[in-house]
Amino acid sequence: MTDDTADPGDPTSAPAADAVPLLSQDFTEATVTALRHVLHAHVTAVGLTGDDGYDFVLAVHELVTNAVRHGGGQGRLELRRQQDVLICEVVDQGQSPANLPVRLSEVNTAGGRGLWLAHQLAGGLILTRRPDGVTATVTVCLESATADSAVTPGRAGRPDGLAQDQPG
Repeated sequence: MTDDTADPGDPTSAPAADAVPLLSQDFTEATVTALRHVLHAHVTAVGLTGDDGYDFVLAVHELVTNAVRHGGGQGRLELRRQQDVLICEVVDQGQSPANLPVRLSEVNTAGGRGLWLAHQLAGGLILTRRPDGVTATVTVCLESATADSAVTPGRAGRPDGLAQDQPG
């Protein structure tokens, strides 16, 4: 079945003919750490290194952890490259609430920051509710990430406030 409403310019819609699959792996709580290491190797191999690579891997790790905790205890990770965009989908089978909060929770609340972190750390976050679960998609532009880190030594705008550029 095809989706005739998919936007051919949207890298998160159905995989385009020029999409290059990089990693496709099922995961459970027991395999989360190993998956993170495998993901890091693939992300590094396509040239997303340093803080940009770490941020992308951390964003995906937050989505994987959410899938394990809230999405039925397991899921599937799909990583692909489409031209200069790296796309990672995390698919779970859980019953999600009507409202998936992508906001920073109160400081006195344990947890509840995974989607917000993924949104902050990746170039884009899209949540798609399906009848049988949720697909969380994060993207990053490889060329601009490489160009930005070549020009900008700091990480201005990081959610933790670390290594921000200081006025000279």
